[in-house]
Amino acid sequence: MDANIKKRLITLSIVYWVLLLYITAALVWWFISLYNQNAAMTDLKMSELRAGDPSYTIKAAAIQDGKKRKTAQYIGEGSIFFLLIIVGAVFVFRATRRQLILAQQQKNFMMAITHELKTPIAVTRLNLETLQKRKLDESQQQRLIGITLQEAERLNDLCNNILLTAQLESGANRTMKEYLELGTLAGDCVQDFRRRFASRQITFEAAEETAVFGEQLLMQLLVNNLIENALKYSPKDKPVNVSVTRHNNQVLLQVADEGIGVVDSEKEKIFDKFYRIGNEKTRTSKGTGLGLYLCKKIMAGHDGHINVSDNHPTGSVFTATFKLAGNH
Repeated sequence: MDANIKKRLITLSIVYWVLLLYITAALVWWFISLYNQNAAMTDLKMSELRAGDPSYTIKAAAIQDGKKRKTAQYIGEGSIFFLLIIVGAVFVFRATRRQLILAQQQKNFMMAITHELKTPIAVTRLNLETLQKRKLDESQQQRLIGITLQEAERLNDLCNNILLTAQLESGANRTMKEYLELGTLAGDCVQDFRRRFASRQITFEAAEETAVFGEQLLMQLLVNNLIENALKYSPKDKPVNVSVTRHNNQVLLQVADEGIGVVDSEKEKIFDKFYRIGNEKTRTSKGTGLGLYLCKKIMAGHDGHINVSDNHPTGSVFTATFKLAGNH
């Protein structure tokens, strides 16, 4: 976390506790003041009674009963006020803290997105200038064109992630679901990645009859984000294994890598918007913190769920679970 954000959180915590203690002290003072006032009024009423009055006992009991009722009223009101103060203070503190953290995450996102945009643009421009100014043989031209197309595909994926995130959060996205063979769809995505990353080993296996009910574009984006995430956070000499299997009335899409893995404390956080694993080893990797967030949103929109578990001996396994088509 940024040092400035930490400083602001510490300041916020100090102010929060000072104000809470002040309000609590004021509430206690208010209770003591009313209690003493009630006791003084009771004593005054008791002093006005005549000892020889035949109804002395009844009147005294009524006065004492009134004192007890007032005391109970003050305790009840004080407890409710104190509870409301605590609930309000906690809500304000958590909301403010959340906004500060979100502001830092958005700042990190803008820095990351700037880098993610500039890199493929710079590579594409350099390659095109090279093709324009130099006479290259056929193999060199094809290599530069291939790299340029790969960078263009990266830009396309990035734009899709950003646009889809905005659409999903605004409710503007209108899904057109249909019956899809998830094994076939995932296989096509794997072939595309094999073409784009010829040096990487990506294995694939799929069971028969893995039909699901979903939107093709979103499903492709889900598979692409999971594969890209696995390639990004695993060594280049390690394979990425993609599989589509059936289990009872469910279809499981699994993407396994042999990278650094995800610690237990961050297995849920990695699906949050803008969140990136805090380990410095992963901070050097490219990313915007939107990929896995989108995967979670897509799965929620398809009545499924996604989770991450440990791969053995090292790495992670992301599992997206769908209902088998015909069981909706």
